[in-house]
Amino acid sequence: MIPLAPLGLGDILSGAFTTMGRYWKPLFGLAALVYGAAALTVGAALAVAYGAVGDHLHRFVDAAYDAEPSWNDLRPLLIAYGCVWALGMLALLAANSLIQAACPAIVQNAVLGRRTTLRETWRRASVRAPAVLGAAVLSWLIALVPLALFTAAFTTALFSLATLGELSRAAWLVPVGFLGTLALAPAAIWLWVRFSLAPAVAVIESRGPITAMTRSAHLVRGAWWRIFGISLLAFVMAAFAGVVFQQLVNTLGLFPGLLSTGNNSDDLAAGPVLVALVSYVALSMVGQLISQIVATTFPQLVLNLLYVDQRIRIENLAPTLTEAAAATTPPA
Repeated sequence: MIPLAPLGLGDILSGAFTTMGRYWKPLFGLAALVYGAAALTVGAALAVAYGAVGDHLHRFVDAAYDAEPSWNDLRPLLIAYGCVWALGMLALLAANSLIQAACPAIVQNAVLGRRTTLRETWRRASVRAPAVLGAAVLSWLIALVPLALFTAAFTTALFSLATLGELSRAAWLVPVGFLGTLALAPAAIWLWVRFSLAPAVAVIESRGPITAMTRSAHLVRGAWWRIFGISLLAFVMAAFAGVVFQQLVNTLGLFPGLLSTGNNSDDLAAGPVLVALVSYVALSMVGQLISQIVATTFPQLVLNLLYVDQRIRIENLAPTLTEAAAATTPPA
């Protein structure tokens, strides 16, 4: 799948595309199941929330534009929204962790020329997902510490001025806050890149979250700019492909011939309009699901190949991989 030697940019990108082509069943199958389950979880939560606060929602919507909404109606809606949002974030976090755990397992098999199945990938990903989740959360928290500290200090200053009634004189704090965020962003990016190989370490080497982060920092040392540039390119390519595919699906859903119910009358009945609306929403959800899968899997495959490349360069892993691949490949 890749040359068992130090990899160039072309080797890494072609290796990621080859992995997606050869292992599309376990990769995209697991991603579809995981993100589909997350979407169903959020949908079920929305249904439960609507059943619980539907009356408050109707009264809030039916209120006159010039009337103040009742707090007794607004409070349950805010609580329900907060609960659904929190559950959605947890479901998305769990889904991303499973995919981040599945990609290294697939890349490891791809590098050695091994076959794998959806069940095997699921089994290994589910076992290593907690470690991957811990490493990912800790990495993001450490990377966001500079921005969080600055934001806390900036918010405290604004609040203090607001309580003193001098907020109008502190308009200069807004551009200062923006410039401060830009100044601290490089530190957050630097920390994120140092720990970007932690999910691969957690799965392939079966390490814990903290050990995986330490190991990632060791592998990234001396190659920060290279890993940053290649991973940034991978994220941009995945985001562009996701947006293009989403727009294509949305355009497909707008074709009246595809969503037509065969009613050529001039009167718009409720049935055909509802069918067209549901069809468009369904196509949009499918497009969003596929875009999410592409935007998540491709950068992770590139990061995992960067992990393999760094071990080849630093630890001379190529002979070991060659022996393992030769033992795996059946004789001709």
